[in-house]
Amino acid sequence: MQIDVLGILDVRENGVSIAPTAPKPRQVLALLALHADQVVPVFALTDELWAGRPPRSARTTLQTYVLQLRDLITLALEQETSAEPESEPRRSAKDVLVTAPGGYMLVSGGGASDVREFERLAGMGYRAIDAGDHKEASRLLREALGLWTGPAFADVHNGARLEMEAKRLEESRLCALDQRIEADLRLGRHRELLAELTVLTSRYRTHENLHAQFMLALHRSGRRGEALEVYHRLRGTLVRDLGLEPSARLRRLQQSILVAAPEGPLTAESQQSATAPLAPARAGSGARYA
Repeated sequence: MQIDVLGILDVRENGVSIAPTAPKPRQVLALLALHADQVVPVFALTDELWAGRPPRSARTTLQTYVLQLRDLITLALEQETSAEPESEPRRSAKDVLVTAPGGYMLVSGGGASDVREFERLAGMGYRAIDAGDHKEASRLLREALGLWTGPAFADVHNGARLEMEAKRLEESRLCALDQRIEADLRLGRHRELLAELTVLTSRYRTHENLHAQFMLALHRSGRRGEALEVYHRLRGTLVRDLGLEPSARLRRLQQSILVAAPEGPLTAESQQSATAPLAPARAGSGARYA
């Protein structure tokens, strides 16, 4: 099975799509696919479908959606090649979408999942940063981010649970992006990052780490005045929207740019504190989001 949720939902069994077009069965498949090889409780599925207010017929209706998914799985399994040994028993739809005590489980059969691959590559990238191998970290994190083709579950109507999962995945994506930029900065790719950081700081108007990275990239490209403008624009947004001043590390970076000559080195303390790798969870206490 191939499971893709980092963009348009696409679940393929034996190379054949088993994704329904109807909205609610699609929600069911999305939640099962995200947690493939794990039992998803009935209450989690009904909560996703009916936002905590399930109708009396909820369990029967959910069973209908499961049957619809199994019909699609059956069609996909019929495409299995005849090259398989005849002695090996053929799987049924109930073997792929299993009824378990208290819920249902989508069995991937050792297949691929873009979420699992993203998490694997990102984890390797974070470890490479921790080991000081910024070139490898940049490569791994770039590969991980390349798995995203759009927002998670882009074409699925999201209930409360899928909405929460989409936000979690987006946070993971943003953290990987932040760390990939950090690795590129440490590789001296300042000018190459300017266009990307211009877009990112406009999109995430209160994300301090992205603004710190933009300030560094501008300063190291000989654009000290613009680097200081980025700081003042961020400060204005933080004060106006959140009632907060920039963090101490960002203020230190501003002061270091103020006293440095264009394209000159910053103090080691200011530079390191402003762009230090985030904590292992990669959430970053200094990263505030719009």
